Amino acid sequence: MHSRSLWHRVGLRRPGILLNGRRYCIEHCFEKALAHAFHGVRNVQPHQSVSHRIPLGLLLLSRQQLTVEQLQSALEWQRREGRGRIGEWLQRLGFVTELQVTAALARQWSCPVLHNPAAWPAASRLPQLPMALLTSFLMVPVHYVEPTRTLHMAFAGEVDYSVLYAVEQMTGCHTVPCLALPSFVRGQLQTLCAVNDEIILENAMHIDEMCEMSIAYCARLSPTEVRVARCSPCFWIRLLRQSRAPFDLVFGTSSLHMAAKEKVKATAGVVIQTAKCSLPSRTPNPSHDRPRRAGFGVRRSEWRE
Repeated sequence: MHSRSLWHRVGLRRPGILLNGRRYCIEHCFEKALAHAFHGVRNVQPHQSVSHRIPLGLLLLSRQQLTVEQLQSALEWQRREGRGRIGEWLQRLGFVTELQVTAALARQWSCPVLHNPAAWPAASRLPQLPMALLTSFLMVPVHYVEPTRTLHMAFAGEVDYSVLYAVEQMTGCHTVPCLALPSFVRGQLQTLCAVNDEIILENAMHIDEMCEMSIAYCARLSPTEVRVARCSPCFWIRLLRQSRAPFDLVFGTSSLHMAAKEKVKATAGVVIQTAKCSLPSRTPNPSHDRPRRAGFGVRRSEWRE
């Protein structure tokens, strides 16, 4: 038997939450439906690199931008050090430029290259995306066509179509990928570290735990709709609220957040703070939209040191 909530005691009925096209009451049936949604996205196969793409070194050789001796030297350095991509070593050794590597990657992925990007679109015109995912996949939104809801995303390297699919699910936009210079992408990531409502929760990968925490935030923020997507190796939960910006929860592992931290820290001077999981307070707080203590999550605006 369900305990009587405040909503029952005052004689009001809390409106249901929309999930996967159906509406559920948060007191009774939403938890089971949310667990089912988590199971569904967990079974989605993660993105895998296509093995039949022409190797980057051969593409550069075919364009006569590289010699066989230079490619062999870069491969030897890569083998000796046991780290880094071949494109990074070719640039580090001064054999090719950043633009040449980006153009070759674009041929691998059959994507256009973003040359001389136009003025950066205003943040208010771009669909909201979690900074944790942008830094983890080294991607940024570069153009948004509002009439057709088309969002152009620039990647610094490998195009991950699983995260593009998740963006489409969460925003209702059609995504179009392109390649951009890594220096440009990392510079824009620094610009974007500012305003969104976003909580990062590490080491919460068990479905029961993710359900418990998601429901706690739903009880606090009263969303009208909840959307769930997976961007391997993390889960992305979006709470949609009337006349308010979406609220994002990103469940992941420590390795995900450490990788994101290093990617941004190395180039943009931004440090992503992470936190262990704990439940938000269920006590209403009229002066704040959500809790701010670092014990259970970190505001995106607090990522700068």
